[in-house]
Amino acid sequence: MKFDVTPGWLPFYANPSKPQVVLPAGAVDAHCHVFGPGEQFPYAPERKYTPCDASKEQLFALRDHLGFSRNVIVQATCHGKDNRALVDALESSNGLARGVATVSSDISEEELQAMHKAGVRGVRFNFVKRLVDFTPKEELLKVANKIAPLGWHIVVYFEAQDLPELWDFFTGLPTTVVVDHMGRPDVAKPVDGEEFSLFVKLMEEHPNIWSKLSCPERLSKTGPKALDGEQNAYTDVVPFARRLMQKFPDRVLFGTDWPHPNLKDHMPDDGLLVDYIVQIASTEKEQQQILVDNPMRLYWPEEVGVTLKGE
Repeated sequence: MKFDVTPGWLPFYANPSKPQVVLPAGAVDAHCHVFGPGEQFPYAPERKYTPCDASKEQLFALRDHLGFSRNVIVQATCHGKDNRALVDALESSNGLARGVATVSSDISEEELQAMHKAGVRGVRFNFVKRLVDFTPKEELLKVANKIAPLGWHIVVYFEAQDLPELWDFFTGLPTTVVVDHMGRPDVAKPVDGEEFSLFVKLMEEHPNIWSKLSCPERLSKTGPKALDGEQNAYTDVVPFARRLMQKFPDRVLFGTDWPHPNLKDHMPDDGLLVDYIVQIASTEKEQQQILVDNPMRLYWPEEVGVTLKGE
């Protein structure tokens, strides 16, 4: 089937730079996507956008170019609850990718077991209203209770201003919970202000809640260009990520978010995003934690011999 890309869609960066930073051995890109190809894996009828295709082959080539060893592929809303493109990528990864799916509450045990065998280790609940239609929390709780016995976790995507109304739901989930992109803070506000402090409190009070320190390109007001003599990009996001890195070093992850869906103003150079990591994880120990130790505990626990909540 032929799909027309959403008008004004920004395609991913065709020739990303080679990062100056050398990643630690075994580094995991813990948040990325595959789109289609639409002719093989059609986009969902209920989608809010139609992306350009971004294949598993392109993702794995980027992984190698940037210096990562493994991927965590997250189901994107343009594919809805049809996880075939995700599962196909996992099954083609030689065990070097894990997945986060989107499923319905009526999914069968057999379907879940098949997805687990393919490499799925979590489900995503999306609360960003411009991307998805509302799903009743009762339905999401049914999903949570079905996947908990498998040891899967739940990834949640929301915007900072919505955290107060979502607090009780998040803190009642029976699994490890991973927050996408630090809960999308407004980085024009103070890092110690009321809004971001509430998110820090969430992680302080609930040790099963993790966060991805990803997507500075989505959060930054200053953008990718160096300012005022600075040599680094997205510097206005750094204080927020550093605060979480320092307070919760064993519960943070990082991912590129390739191929960066729904960006409006610029498409990031993925090599630059890798170089950004040293701004938020400034020591070799921190880089080992955020890029290797933490994602391996969460996604490949059988290789490191750990048990997380819900397993």
